[in-house]
Amino acid sequence: MLHVFVGCLNRTAPYFSRAHGVGLAVYAFDEDSLAFEKRAETGDVDNPTFLSVDPEKRSVYATSEVYEWKEGTVSAYRFDPDGGVLTYLNKQVTLGSIAAHSSLSRDGRFLMVANYSMGEGGPDRSVSVFGRNPDGSLTPAVSGVVHSGSGPNRERQERSHAHCALQLADDGLVLVADLGLDRVFGYRLGSDGTLARQTEVAAASGAGPRHIALHPDGRTVFVFNELDSTVASMRLQADGSFAVLDVVAALPAGVSHSHAADIHISPDGRFLYGSNRGHDSIAVFAVEQGSGKLTPRGHVSSGGRTPRNFTLTPSGRHLLVANQDSDVIVLLARDAETGDLTDTGRRLEIGTPMCVRVAAL
Repeated sequence: MLHVFVGCLNRTAPYFSRAHGVGLAVYAFDEDSLAFEKRAETGDVDNPTFLSVDPEKRSVYATSEVYEWKEGTVSAYRFDPDGGVLTYLNKQVTLGSIAAHSSLSRDGRFLMVANYSMGEGGPDRSVSVFGRNPDGSLTPAVSGVVHSGSGPNRERQERSHAHCALQLADDGLVLVADLGLDRVFGYRLGSDGTLARQTEVAAASGAGPRHIALHPDGRTVFVFNELDSTVASMRLQADGSFAVLDVVAALPAGVSHSHAADIHISPDGRFLYGSNRGHDSIAVFAVEQGSGKLTPRGHVSSGGRTPRNFTLTPSGRHLLVANQDSDVIVLLARDAETGDLTDTGRRLEIGTPMCVRVAAL
């Protein structure tokens, strides 16, 4: 059975227009009937704007993004799919403000959190790494790294803004997209959870790297640039460096006043999808296997306003799009052969959805 995990905004912030959500909610989802059934929810977590889910241990990790805090937090829960119960495990500080993203290491031993960071003060780590206990709870941070510098956009790149941290492959590099520095950093994750910088690659000046999608080949990555609404494809080279293969626009010609948000690749690696906030669309790209080059295939309405986050089901048959400012998650059907998306007409009404994840439990 598939379960949908949703993080919803429940505290206001100057840069969010609404906060109508309960916090963390879980729904059962039947991919054949397209029916949703609420199983659990809790308001005990503040502004869970990003979630990571471990289906094997049935663990959920929710980062709290609260504007006034000098340090964010990450909360660990266990979900029982039989009883429909969310059990709180524990919480750790993220050693930096505006905790914006998390992901599990490939071996499942660590959780990595990217802190977007605003202002100065406190530990101010760009990325923090947490160990995982056998029950799924988190240890205090075992390591962290600090990025420094600025970019050309004075309003959005006045300092480092780490926005994503993902491990490329088993025992591979941890890639960190830094929107403020126009850089993607590569770190080696040690057996003790430490991060050692190995490489970095520059994005175009003012591009603002936000999120990363990993190709199944384990070497090709796609970086979604928030500020100039482009997608860059890159490939890991034998010497450990990255080569930029291609850069394409994520918006139709002539469209402005939109910001790139989330990006995901189909399970077979043939199609790439990115959400545009403002244009309120999902951009579709065909991926040329081997070269990593992208061919734009058009745009589909996200079905609401501000598609901050979306996800594919494990089968790749559907996309669930969290439309932050329309209080709705929209279900799109995906054609595996063409990559095309169509609106199923199914909606999950939920207050201020910020992040949606799907797991088979």
